Amino acid sequence: MAFLVTGAAGFIGFHTCHKLLDRGESVVGVDVIDDYYDPALKEARLRILLAYPAFTFHRVDIADRKAMENVVAQHPGITRIINLAALAGVRYSIVNPYAYTHSNVEGQLVMLELARNLKQCEHYVYASSSSVYGSNKKQPFSVEDRVDSPVSLYAATKRAGELMAHSYSHLYKFPSTGLRFFTVYGPWGRPDMAAFLFTKAILAGKPITVFNNGDMRRDFTFVDDIVQGILSVAAKPPAIPGNLAKVYNIGNHRSEPLMRFISILEQSLGKKAAIVYAPMQPGDVKESLADIQPMIDDFGFQPKTTIDEGIPEFVRWYLDFYRH
Repeated sequence: MAFLVTGAAGFIGFHTCHKLLDRGESVVGVDVIDDYYDPALKEARLRILLAYPAFTFHRVDIADRKAMENVVAQHPGITRIINLAALAGVRYSIVNPYAYTHSNVEGQLVMLELARNLKQCEHYVYASSSSVYGSNKKQPFSVEDRVDSPVSLYAATKRAGELMAHSYSHLYKFPSTGLRFFTVYGPWGRPDMAAFLFTKAILAGKPITVFNNGDMRRDFTFVDDIVQGILSVAAKPPAIPGNLAKVYNIGNHRSEPLMRFISILEQSLGKKAAIVYAPMQPGDVKESLADIQPMIDDFGFQPKTTIDEGIPEFVRWYLDFYRH
């Protein structure tokens, strides 16, 4: 048995591969290593994974159909696919929309075609996002909520991916599960996300920009909890007969004020932030909170890490990695 993990050099993909390899699994990793953010960070993650004999890597774009077919042909033992390759982030989707449809829609289609033609594939797991909830006012966000009013192209592409998976599971009778991630942070995190952006600016003595004048809340979820959820889901595909296309929230089930997040970051760094307040950005949402009861019921999912524990861990990694 082997796992195919796309986005292997990305933030969540790296941690997922690392966990699988640590427990003795064989992993085939795929990543195009684009320049959406610093490729050197992705290469550093990749070097850690390449130290494992059970890890094989292919530098491939998941939307490249022929290249992905070639990857699968070289590894006939693949029984689980975890598709974490995607372009993430609300704001950049406004700037570069075609990149998002290429990766998140065309790429999802290619991966679904691979999964349905791979007869030994027992489960197709893929990344969705809490962004699909758009401007929904009801809290917490539930997978039973309507999600047909996205407020960003990023959200629209992730919802499209869910619908595509549903149709494929229905047509071709293979299990698929989408995971709506809620504001993931932690060591080796993405440079375009709050923990990274704020830490870099505070250490450089530069101001941080806080949107909606600081009146925002997020369900910040530590990456180790996310990975625990991914692997629990991957091990338990939807049962036949029944609904073969499932979707779950993965969050911390705590909606934390952004200003408290910043305060803990300041304490961890031992340095105050200079704050510039700004209006809400287009496509952004004021608050997120995940209803994770279905994950608890079906997989025993229990997120353990609060921001009081997770932020200092991120800061320790950052200071070590960048040698501050």
